[in-house]
Amino acid sequence: MRVRVTITVLGVTTAALLAVPACSTDTAAKPETTASARTGKPAGDTLLSSVALEQRLLDERDLGNGYLRKSERPTQHDDVTVVGCPALSELGGDAATGGSLAFPRKAEVTFTYADNTNSEVSEELYSDGANKLSDGIGRIFGAMTGCPTYRIVAGGTAIDIASQRLAAPHGLGDEQWSQLLTFSAGGRSTMMKQTAIRDGSVLLIVSGSPALVDRHLEKALAKATTAS
Repeated sequence: MRVRVTITVLGVTTAALLAVPACSTDTAAKPETTASARTGKPAGDTLLSSVALEQRLLDERDLGNGYLRKSERPTQHDDVTVVGCPALSELGGDAATGGSLAFPRKAEVTFTYADNTNSEVSEELYSDGANKLSDGIGRIFGAMTGCPTYRIVAGGTAIDIASQRLAAPHGLGDEQWSQLLTFSAGGRSTMMKQTAIRDGSVLLIVSGSPALVDRHLEKALAKATTAS
């Protein structure tokens, strides 16, 4: 098994987690907040359609040379079991189906860089009420970073995961979350960085090779939050 497949599995797991109704939990991540958010900046309740979000995704022209857009993956329906992280398991990881978070307005894209399937960057955009976005993504990051190591078993394949909460980039959006994940399977391992930023009623998630996430995060946020 190529380790890059584990990134797909992670996306499948998070889909089920956000489908769980919002509730109070001690594992909720405490997001970084910008000065504007702390001083009462309006949340921005204007919701964008999936079509509008699609137009705000990065494309090859934004990224530059060497990037190739990947075709959408078929939806996976493997049973997913989380081992060694009760908080994550209780949120519903064992019932994961699908490949994106459970907000109705969404758009996503994935690129490979320089024909290297292990150097990928993906972008996801969601639009919903500010509180719903904050609660949903906060609970997931809190559960995942609350367990330094755990295992996911999907379709009979065991994937060991180590998680580390990272300092989120300050000054971007209203709330920020970031983590570094190391996947190990079949004697190989790979690292993936994942950063989420909420700006009003838009949630941006950029995932993939750490260097590519850092390179394109601000550009993705600028395009995602530019008024049409």
